[in-house]
Amino acid sequence: MAGSNGKQKTARDMILSLALIGIAAAVVYFLSIPRDDHAPDLKRVDYRVELLTARRAAGYPVAAPEGLPDTWKATSVRFQGEKSDRWHLGFQTPDGQYVQIEQSRQKRADFIDQASQGGSQTKRTERIDGRTWTRYAGGRYDALVLQGTPGSTTVVAGTGSFEELRTMVAALKLA
Repeated sequence: MAGSNGKQKTARDMILSLALIGIAAAVVYFLSIPRDDHAPDLKRVDYRVELLTARRAAGYPVAAPEGLPDTWKATSVRFQGEKSDRWHLGFQTPDGQYVQIEQSRQKRADFIDQASQGGSQTKRTERIDGRTWTRYAGGRYDALVLQGTPGSTTVVAGTGSFEELRTMVAALKLA
């Protein structure tokens, strides 16, 4: 019977060893998870070159803000001439939300759906700097869509409040 006691001891030791390894792995795993609940600090991008390129190449007046406070941080920019002259300029608002300017010659309904990420047109309009903008809500982003622009569609959308969307729209210059 001495042989079976040794086998039981070996099995028990193996189980204890596996349990200790599991506990050590769990401790390492939980210590390696970042605890920072703050949004990542996004890098500010300079969009001047892309804006000049878009304004030269696009078949419509390209919109960009002028006079926004420095607390609005440009975080993304791209012009896709091969895809319906699509212009994108994204900003982080002072309170960490996201607002983007999207323009394209793409089919209006499809483009608005993409830019607002599924928003639906509301009956509300906003008159800002002599232009009429229609509110879209209910998608991932709320949006303001410029009415009556021949040749292109302009959408200002994002997670920001309608007040922040209006701030961006008021700063837009078309050239």
